[in-house]
Amino acid sequence: MLEATTYVGLDTDKTGIDVAVAEGVIGGEVRWHGRIANTPEALAKVLGKVQKPGVRLEVCYEAGPCGYGIYRRLNGRAGVACQVVAPSMVPRRPGDRVKTNRRDAVKLAKLHRAGELTAVWVPDPAHEAMRDLVRARGQTMADLTRHRQRITSFLLRCEVGYAGAAWTKKHRAFLAGLSFAHPAQRLMWSELLSALDQAAARRARLDQLIGEQVAGWSLAWLVEAWQALRGFGRLNAAILAVEIGDPRRFQSPPQLMGYLGLGVSEDSTGEKRRQGRLTKTGNGRARKVMIEAAWTYARQAKPIERTGDHAPAVVAIADKARHRLSQRYRKLRARGKPAPLAIAAVARELSGFVWAVAKAAEPDKA
Repeated sequence: MLEATTYVGLDTDKTGIDVAVAEGVIGGEVRWHGRIANTPEALAKVLGKVQKPGVRLEVCYEAGPCGYGIYRRLNGRAGVACQVVAPSMVPRRPGDRVKTNRRDAVKLAKLHRAGELTAVWVPDPAHEAMRDLVRARGQTMADLTRHRQRITSFLLRCEVGYAGAAWTKKHRAFLAGLSFAHPAQRLMWSELLSALDQAAARRARLDQLIGEQVAGWSLAWLVEAWQALRGFGRLNAAILAVEIGDPRRFQSPPQLMGYLGLGVSEDSTGEKRRQGRLTKTGNGRARKVMIEAAWTYARQAKPIERTGDHAPAVVAIADKARHRLSQRYRKLRARGKPAPLAIAAVARELSGFVWAVAKAAEPDKA
């Protein structure tokens, strides 16, 4: 029977891991154990030395580019529990200006023992693979936007304008027909258009691949259900699903709002209450999807055409959201609130409907 606990902090990078150990009693010794190679064998060996008979190890490390391999290996080991903690939520003293791997490992062990760290949600390997695919599409969109900006900047310098809507098929034909006097400009223009077409083609391929993979995904039911809401197509519903996972893991809508960073910041003291902007402390990609979806409620609450076969409870929630959120936006604008502020409020309330749809559509209720 495990009677004692030892806390271990790991500061990881691509080449090595700094290991710190804190005894289980508050005020007990906290020491730097050493630096090891970032390999499964080296980590298993050092934890074997740290773990004494009858002692449970509580290990933590910060989320980062090294992924969740350590988490998955350690949680499959007897007498060991591992957490991946949010770097942005690690307490830091204002006067601390010295940061090293060794000090970070010691700090993690000490804070983990005190219960001051916030664990992140770790997806399973299949979910992580789907998230990588969807995020690749987001990176491609960023590349496509940069290529468009370069083309726009070049045409602006050359005093070439276009009166119609930009980045349509007609606009692309217009770009293809342009010619420039200098050979160097013609070569550069050809490269710009080629890069633009390659990014657009990659985006189209990824859209198709995402659609194919979502169909056999464990959260396909969730992606389908969210499409009943206005502002959610297959793609942005998939983005939201890969970023937040199953929203049923949140006990209530306010918890989901906090995770998305859609809560309102506050700086109050005494009888004075000051509320500010959004906290923006959560998942930025998911929050962007919510804001984009919220803009659709700035329009009149007309009936929407649904292509999926949704449960009656899901349709009822979506219809309630359509009317309530459109009305909410109009009331805020009538009170003089700027459009971005009104949309932020709509997005915050929309996250409650997102949570409700997931609860109504869960497979065991379908």
